[in-house]
Amino acid sequence: MTGRDGRLGIGVIGAGRVGPVLGAALGGAGHAVVGVSAVSQTSRDRAEVLLPGVPVLDVPDLVERAELVIVAVPEPELAGLVGGLAATGAWQAGQLVAHTAAEHGVGVLAPAAAAGAIPLAIHPAMAFTGTSIDLVRLRDAWCAVTAPAPVLPIAQALVVEMGAEPVVIAEADRPAYADAVRLATGYSETIVGDAVERLRGIGVERPGRVLGPLVRSAVENALDR
Repeated sequence: MTGRDGRLGIGVIGAGRVGPVLGAALGGAGHAVVGVSAVSQTSRDRAEVLLPGVPVLDVPDLVERAELVIVAVPEPELAGLVGGLAATGAWQAGQLVAHTAAEHGVGVLAPAAAAGAIPLAIHPAMAFTGTSIDLVRLRDAWCAVTAPAPVLPIAQALVVEMGAEPVVIAEADRPAYADAVRLATGYSETIVGDAVERLRGIGVERPGRVLGPLVRSAVENALDR
């Protein structure tokens, strides 16, 4: 950790469903969220709810103030954003930079690392709602972490502070990890959604309560194979 007594000033780039939740989780662990970037009114509203009182800043100002920058943007935007900030000299030596994309390890953060920043890849394996419910759900979640060996404990510690459990994924294995997450998410949403509609069609008012234990059992059985 680079901050005094391990407490960090955190900047969150992106106020979609993921960034503000992770910022709030780390804020609850005693870190200080110094800023969040938000463009749309929806993202501003989300930031206000999850990070009350945290200023909405332009990305360069946010990066300048933060000791840990959480880059929670859509995967297609990640490389361009990191490279663009590097081109303007925004990244700082010793600054922690963590992205949340499943597909990438720390290679995508190479422009920041070249400026002396410490690259981390942290992906929570859960579907986010972008609400405070996610703070509770994080306690049952696992996060894929990828980082250079000397700083891997930092990534793991951040995940634990969020309330989740870290699982180390090698840089070369991130694409396979992302494929597994997409497969599980897409399959489960499609199948469970179809089952819910069928139960509703026969008059079951709360199909989620009926199917919940079955879905959990199916997952446990798959994991026991």
